[in-house]
Amino acid sequence: MGDGRSQKGKSMLLSAIQIGLLAYAGLAALIYFKQDALVFQAAMERGYEATPARIGLRFDALTLATEDGETLDAWHVPARAGASAHGLVLVFHGNAGNIGHRLDYLRMFHDLGYASLILDYRGYGRSSGKPSEDGTYLDAAAAWRHATQALGYPAGKIVLFGESMGGAVAAQLATVQKPAALVLASTFTSVPDLGAGIYPWLPVRLLARIGYDTRERLATIAAPVLVIHSRGDDIIPFAHGEQLFAAAKPPKKFLEIEGGHNDGFVFNREAWVRGLDDFLRSALEPKAAQTPAAAVQ
Repeated sequence: MGDGRSQKGKSMLLSAIQIGLLAYAGLAALIYFKQDALVFQAAMERGYEATPARIGLRFDALTLATEDGETLDAWHVPARAGASAHGLVLVFHGNAGNIGHRLDYLRMFHDLGYASLILDYRGYGRSSGKPSEDGTYLDAAAAWRHATQALGYPAGKIVLFGESMGGAVAAQLATVQKPAALVLASTFTSVPDLGAGIYPWLPVRLLARIGYDTRERLATIAAPVLVIHSRGDDIIPFAHGEQLFAAAKPPKKFLEIEGGHNDGFVFNREAWVRGLDDFLRSALEPKAAQTPAAAVQ
């Protein structure tokens, strides 16, 4: 009788272990094969909430062509009328939403005297294609070509501003071009680092097919770097910002803000905007290159 119960108990334990292993393997497979869907939330809200016109900004609606044949939706907001533009800010947004959700950034840069160019990556908003890590790098390259060739900005007058995942995209662009400055707002060190923090019981680094290794790239970037991060960031831990700052070469600056990942924006407080403006002015003012007159409308 006792042996029967013991055997039954062992059998139940083995079944539980097998179920656990299957669940573990299933989750690992999900992480590996569904990585694109986890990282690129392009399907969320592909329609615009509004355009810059809603907040009183003149803008040019653009279609940018990538080297691999995709067409990207983009907006160019010239510097305010009667002002001498300090430069152009290329804005790379995060992994969800579209350019219609980033009007406050465009307003902030316009009020500070900068022109801006913002684009939707492939598969986002009205842009064609399907998002991928390499694809976003090609998208960023298309934006750079438009800024330097069509708009006529010299590299020394272009700032790369990346929000969250967009910081990784901006950092890669800064390794192949020479912008005046790089701004990383609420950006992760890498996707594997972030994933390992979320799923510590999984071999995320072995499963990762998407890298976005911002920290590694900072070692090769000569442009001044501003890291913006909040201790209250509930998606990308503050430690990521600290590690990015440590990896960046001087000149560099750290701007600590407050709030969560989706509400701690730099434009929320005048002091934060002033800190950003001070950094950009220090990076751009020594540049001898002139901003094209056509960029100011």
